[in-house]
Amino acid sequence: MSDAYFLYHSIGMYPGKADDMATALTEFAKVWGRPDDAQWGVVLPLRHRFIDRWRAIINAAPDTVTSCESVTQGLHMLIEALPDQVLRGKSLLVAADCFPSNHFLLSGMAKARGFTLKTVPLRQGAAWVEDEDFLAAWTPDVGLALLTWVSSTSSHRVNLQAMAEHGRRMGSLVGVDITQGAGLLPFDVAAPAVDFVLSTSLKWMCGTPGAGMLYADPALIATCQPQLRGWFSQPDPFNWDITRFAYAQGIRRFDSGTPSCMAALASLPALDWHAGQDHVAILAHNRALTERLFQIADDFRLPVLTPRPAEERGGSVMLRLPDDRPAGQIVAALRDQGVTTDCRGQTLRLSPGVLTTAAGCDQLARALAGLLRP
Repeated sequence: MSDAYFLYHSIGMYPGKADDMATALTEFAKVWGRPDDAQWGVVLPLRHRFIDRWRAIINAAPDTVTSCESVTQGLHMLIEALPDQVLRGKSLLVAADCFPSNHFLLSGMAKARGFTLKTVPLRQGAAWVEDEDFLAAWTPDVGLALLTWVSSTSSHRVNLQAMAEHGRRMGSLVGVDITQGAGLLPFDVAAPAVDFVLSTSLKWMCGTPGAGMLYADPALIATCQPQLRGWFSQPDPFNWDITRFAYAQGIRRFDSGTPSCMAALASLPALDWHAGQDHVAILAHNRALTERLFQIADDFRLPVLTPRPAEERGGSVMLRLPDDRPAGQIVAALRDQGVTTDCRGQTLRLSPGVLTTAAGCDQLARALAGLLRP
């Protein structure tokens, strides 16, 4: 049942998704399995269309967006490509409520790249890192700050304008992980201007795993020399002279060997669907249902771990379940009653999207009434 699907913080759905994916992958199989030489002439333009869809979503110029496997991989590609002086002897700033995979990566890179990883902690008992605490930790020694636009554990949204302006004053590079907001909330790489952006095509974009996106500002691209490089990193991929390598001028210098295309092709139907929607209406639908979720939380006296003002949050509502009601068991019981969600520790994560309805919220409320009864 889709009315009570609350998993848009993880895997987004839209009407007809399975059929669209099946059609796209079947067409790919027909092209790739045909004994002729037409494959790349079909597949590479489709990958380029995937990239162009992402450019439109974040208002990025040509030659500034490429694909990657994941946010973690894209972040690794970007940092490894930076000139050594950008980070060596400096700090890299992140919040403790960033996506853990990014923190795992950065803590492992710190020694080799010569930077200190500075992690801004949560206040005691808090659900998210306060903007003022992050800004206070953002001192002139910070060579790069990685911002989590919307937290995956609280749906708290940072004040991106204030962050970017402060970063300019500090002389830092500013990167943003937009994964938990992309496709639902408007985002523009130039308003405010940031140096690089990362996302996946999952969540509100309704795509597939493996279809990541990396944007870099043209001025930053010009300074980068990716260590992972190959024939597609060149201005002419068909240069076979092994003594004459040069980086492409634009973001394609981050492409290395033969491009991975399957995830982009599988996600393209979702991006095409998204491009044809009324984005204002999608956000309004989400806002109406999240207000209903706040009401449900209040009815059951469940602590809300998400900011209530709409301008301070993404599209999710996170609730703290009682310690005597193990969250994993609650999630499993909800699933048995047709309600799809998940948890992190004792945090129940609820994210209503285009398939979710008011009736689905009522279904959630009825299920919780039975599960939380004393």
